[in-house]
Amino acid sequence: MHHARRPARRSVRTDAVSRSPLQALEESFLALSAAPCPLTLPAHLVYEAPEQSTLIVDQVRTRLAHPATAPGLREQTWREVVRRAQQLGWPWDTVAVAMTIPVLRRMLAHLARPSHLERAEVEQEALAAVATAVHTVDAGAADVGRELFSAANRAVYRLAYAARRQAAQETEPLAQEAEPRSVHPAWLAESAGPAGYRQAEQLIDTEGDIDEYAVLARAVQARAVDVDEARLIARTRLEGEPMQRLAAERGVSARQLYRHRAAAEQHLTAYLKTQMRQR
Repeated sequence: MHHARRPARRSVRTDAVSRSPLQALEESFLALSAAPCPLTLPAHLVYEAPEQSTLIVDQVRTRLAHPATAPGLREQTWREVVRRAQQLGWPWDTVAVAMTIPVLRRMLAHLARPSHLERAEVEQEALAAVATAVHTVDAGAADVGRELFSAANRAVYRLAYAARRQAAQETEPLAQEAEPRSVHPAWLAESAGPAGYRQAEQLIDTEGDIDEYAVLARAVQARAVDVDEARLIARTRLEGEPMQRLAAERGVSARQLYRHRAAAEQHLTAYLKTQMRQR
């Protein structure tokens, strides 16, 4: 049996709009632990001489991260969790990925993330890498857990590197331009990188008091971006709406919407550069 009864615990939060990808997964994992018949694993996986036969999965994860847990026990626990994920599917695939959350939090806290790369996007990239690795790693290998963490580590560093490289490429053509002056359209600094920041600043400085919505409106009129792209930029960059909310509203994944916005912002930056060359 994989389930055992436990005392009721506080209910988990279900407001999907305000949750980050890691928080959303954490709540799904805790729901499996807080169910009337919570999901369990054999206690001998994390204890040499357990006092009980089974442990609820969140208790196993806590013990897995404890310094006193022997490396051999950790290895056999990871092998069993991944084996169940591969052979049984849900909910064990959720459990396997959620078991990595404590390490992923520490990993992402030390990541040198470019300012224009949103944390939610990095979290989603890490979780996607782990979820893929769970189904492709050799469940009988000695370092299954390390393979999962390595997959996440490679994915987030590739993402951060690509973001830094893109920002550098955007900045390079403007290296000889004057330093930014008094106007600071921060929304473009975040969305289009340094290149878009300087182009927008100079455009606004040339034409006088133009707000960010006016810049977007002109870009739509010039067909540099379409109405949906302008609304996406405005709602997430100017109005601060969570990307997860818009993704649910549009019926797409947050990852897909991040990519859609990145493409729209590249078009917006190109439009601003064109405007500056014409002045």
